[in-house]
Order: sequence, then structure tokens, then C-alpha cells
Amino acid sequence: MENQELMIRVQDVKKQYRLGQIGGGTLRGDLQSWWARKRGKEDPNTQIGTDQRLVGTTFMALNGVSFTVNKGEAVGIIGSNGAGKSTLLKLLTHVTAPTSGDIDLYGRVASMLEVGTGFHPEMTGRENVYLNGAILGMTRAEIDAKMDQIIEFSEVGDFIDTPVKRYSSGMYVKLAFSVAAHLDSEIMIMDEVLAVGDMKFQKKCLTKMRQAAKQDGRTVLYVSHNMATIRDLCDRCIVLDKGKVVFDGDVDEAISIYLATKSQATAYVDYSDVKRDNWFKRDNLRLQTVQFDVPSVEGMERIEPVKVKYTFTAKEAAEHVGLLFEVRDELGNPLAASCLYGLQLHKGENHVTVAYDFSVLSPGQYSNYFTTISFGDGGSYAVEDWVPGIQFKIVDTKANENRLEWNAKDLGVIQLPDACMCEEG
Repeated sequence: MENQELMIRVQDVKKQYRLGQIGGGTLRGDLQSWWARKRGKEDPNTQIGTDQRLVGTTFMALNGVSFTVNKGEAVGIIGSNGAGKSTLLKLLTHVTAPTSGDIDLYGRVASMLEVGTGFHPEMTGRENVYLNGAILGMTRAEIDAKMDQIIEFSEVGDFIDTPVKRYSSGMYVKLAFSVAAHLDSEIMIMDEVLAVGDMKFQKKCLTKMRQAAKQDGRTVLYVSHNMATIRDLCDRCIVLDKGKVVFDGDVDEAISIYLATKSQATAYVDYSDVKRDNWFKRDNLRLQTVQFDVPSVEGMERIEPVKVKYTFTAKEAAEHVGLLFEVRDELGNPLAASCLYGLQLHKGENHVTVAYDFSVLSPGQYSNYFTTISFGDGGSYAVEDWVPGIQFKIVDTKANENRLEWNAKDLGVIQLPDACMCEEG
């Protein structure tokens, strides 16, 4: 059968990175670590709880990954940060080579692993389309036939002949996706770079990927932290955890396994060493730590305000800064948001405490994102930082006994204020 034609085969793939031999912070610490390794002993300077994929001076980013993908399948790849998703995509697109194992691709691959993948900043948008097409092995005539479709879909319009170094991150994404979606390829590999685009364009991209798999018979691999998107697009899902495939099959079951393995139910998050998504080019403002001032994020009372303490660092002083707290459900669907405006941050470390009212939400399980925004003239703004937040649970144990016990699945995630009778007739 045509839909059973093999397009991707990954067999027992391992990817090992060699760690640096120094970097303990002091000469004494480096010497201690070196001497321990020479004797085959445990490094006395290794932090408790270090990932067990660390073997000697190497790190196993992928450790025996195997799967196959057939023609016309849309397969999601999910997993927590550090699970090996990005490494796997880099191997599939030949950005790097596996340490061992085999990867077979039966068709031309169009990929978008980060904003402007394969783009030359000094070249125009149009020139970069030709460059990407040539990399895929297409002739100039074939690219010419697709050019109008690419420009129309990307919405860059009059800027197609402008050097892409002058594009915003959103324009980069739109053109990069349009190139990957329209140039002739049998396999599409997409990382979660669509997060930078507006909601309208994201829906447009998902529709295009769905069409590519269902109607055009192309194979789609899609990595995302947004479970609603995975559920909407994919008919199969692979879960990675610590460099291994822990599940490969039904999308809903995969999502349940992924959510169960996430360890984000914590009142304190340190973002100082968290790698931001590749589409961020601005690095003046960075969120460093977040502290929820509650007894437990697994039981925040709905009717009580929640205080959150933020620590920012700024390379330069910044005025007119906004902080967006996005509330989402477990699958990543946006539900609500609360924005603090008018922050003035000085150069260096800044501390901000904000109080939130979540009383309009029903009891249930939620997740969130933190977005730092700088505002300009005429209503313009730019995203300075964007990081995933935590998993938290809202409870309503202090409600009156005679009130209905709210079920978020049946009654909705937003609980409106109780209705009042105006007068009895």
C-alpha cells in the first residue's frame, strides 16, 4: 500500500558529546575532578542529582533511539527540555552525525529547526528562496513556478527583495516556513519555531502541514511543547525522555505519559541557565528566577491572591516594560492572561513582586508561560524574553458547603461570579 511506503528509518541511534575537561571554577576543583577521573572514582565536584546519562567525560544526548515513519504520516515528537528532541532533529537533517546507529531518509527533506535556517543574512528574501531550493536539488524553473505561492503565503510582500538581516523574527519565521512548505520535498521536519508567529499565521501553518500530510502524501515530523497543537496535527506521537523513546503510538496516550513525567510542579524556577529558543535575538532583558509565595503550587486557593516574586537582569536600563503571565490548560491551550505594565528596570539585577487574582478560574490543573515585553512608540512592542512556567493546581476548599462542586471538564475552566436574583415575581 502507498501509505505504508517507508520514508524514515532510525535504528539504534546514539549521540554522544564529549564534555570539557575543565570549568569547575577553581584550579583546585579542576585538579580534584581530573584526579578522580584518572582513578575511576566519582567526581567530588559533581552536583547531586546530575543526569545519569553523564558517563565519565561524555554525555549521551540520545541513547539507542529507534523508530520508522511511513509516507503521509504526521508524527509528533514530545518530551521535556533536555530529552533529546532537538538533537534528534539535527541528526535527521544532517546538521550533525550520530555517534552510532543508522538513519535512512527516503526522500528530499525540507526543515525549519530555527528562525532563518539556511538563510544568508546579506541576501534578500527572494535570493534565499533560490538558495534553499538549490540545496533541495530543485532547478531555477521549478523554484520560479513556486515563487508567487511562497511570497503570498509568507505575507512578506513588498519586503521579499529586502536583505533578510532587516527582517523581524516574525518575518523570518513566515518566509522560512513558506519555503519549507512549498518547495518540493517528501519530508517536512519542523521544530517549535512557530511560537514566534501570530495566532492567525500559526493556524495557517498548521492547516498547511495537515494538507501536506493528508492530501499531498508528504511525511511530517513536528516537535512542540503545545499539546493542543500536537493533538490537532498528528496521528501518532513519540515521547522522548533522557535520550530514549519511552512511548510510540496513540497521541492522547503519549500526551498523558508526557504530562505525567513533567516535573514542573514547583514554587521556584531558576531560568539563569535555561537556553532560550533560537528565534530570540534580543538579550537585554532576561528573567532569572520566579518564586511563588504560596504553601504549595499543588493547592492554591482560588479565592486567595497569589504573590509571585520575579528577578530580572538588564544589560541596559529599560523603561515601559511589561510582564505577561499567560494561563494555559495542561495541553497548552491559552485560557487567560494578566499583564503588568509600566515596569522600569535599571541596569543589573531587578526584583519585582506581583499579586495575581485567579478567582475567575475554576478549580483544576493549569500551566503557564512568562513573557517580558518592551513597549515603543505608537503602540509597538517587542518580545524580550519568553519562557515556560510551571504546572499549578487551583483548589476551592473554602467554598460554601451548599455550592456546586465545580468540575472543570464538564462545567468549563472559567468560573464566572455567581448570578444574583434581581427580584422575585
